[in-house]
Amino acid sequence: MPRKIDLKSLSKDGVYGFATDHDLPRYRADQLLHWIYERYTQNLQEITEFSRALRDELGREAYISNLRLITRQISGDGTKKFLFAPEDEQTIESVLIPDEDRLTLCISSQVGCAMGCGFCLTGEMGLTRNLKAHEIIDQVISVNRLISMEKKYQKGRITNIVLMGMGEPLANFDEVAEALRRITGLMGISKRRITLSTSGVVPKMLELPKKAPDVNLAVSLNATTDEVRNRLMPVNRTYPIRMLIDACRRYPLQPRRRITFEYVLIDGMNNTREDARRLVKLLRGIPCKVNLIPYNPHDQSTMKRPSEETVLAFQKVLTDNHMTALVRESKGQDILAACGQLRGTYGEKD
Repeated sequence: MPRKIDLKSLSKDGVYGFATDHDLPRYRADQLLHWIYERYTQNLQEITEFSRALRDELGREAYISNLRLITRQISGDGTKKFLFAPEDEQTIESVLIPDEDRLTLCISSQVGCAMGCGFCLTGEMGLTRNLKAHEIIDQVISVNRLISMEKKYQKGRITNIVLMGMGEPLANFDEVAEALRRITGLMGISKRRITLSTSGVVPKMLELPKKAPDVNLAVSLNATTDEVRNRLMPVNRTYPIRMLIDACRRYPLQPRRRITFEYVLIDGMNNTREDARRLVKLLRGIPCKVNLIPYNPHDQSTMKRPSEETVLAFQKVLTDNHMTALVRESKGQDILAACGQLRGTYGEKD
């Protein structure tokens, strides 16, 4: 018996092609897309605009996949971490971060990660596989469905998306680009409210504006010398700082748009005033802002978080040189949901 078609795995054009193959008018494809990406339907039988006979007919050949929620953890600061399983029962994590009038969802693009950054718990997992476009999108759909059931969020949905979860998005370029096209085109989330973070895969960085919606770009820099960045981020051996910064200078930015540089401050490694002065020189002339992220410790690392005094002194060097530099305190540290702490393993249920 032929395997059923997962309608969520099809692109927009693929759904139109499916409708054509089944002698359905174009508006039926539009209805399918509406129910999948705007009403978050979990199965064909929920599509009440279709007759029962049509639902049954399509159900013999197709279905709508869904991530399975394994656990949900809630931090003392309101952050929520979700552990999901795709159909092959691998595990990925997504983090929902409430902040005043915003609900930001941090999503994963891979099961694990191959980049091996020394400050990141996910990197210790290694890479299992890339996520498909619909598995990336389904994190948004699943969390929106869950929060719609909660009284606290009954009037809200996810407002912002950051691709800063498990994995290097640009190492899964084609699937991430397709996911971004669907998130903006079918789910209606503004590209200005989406940020893709990369460790610096330079060729794919420069290809991104040609193949995907013009979302915000964040670059995980974390050092000002190749010696230190090589130790923290193995990708630097292939795409060293000079090459990365040159790509950032060449990156096409629309008016009033900026690149965000993420800089994890680690005690004794990259947090001196001299590091800050070098950072000013590196980024001079690039429309940008800097997010300073004090290191989030975990049991499997000997790295340490710098003192608040050190963090503020580093920030002052940047602001004194007319740079926008914000100290970002990562939320969800008590449930290992903060920057660099995702690991895709079973936690405690809420």
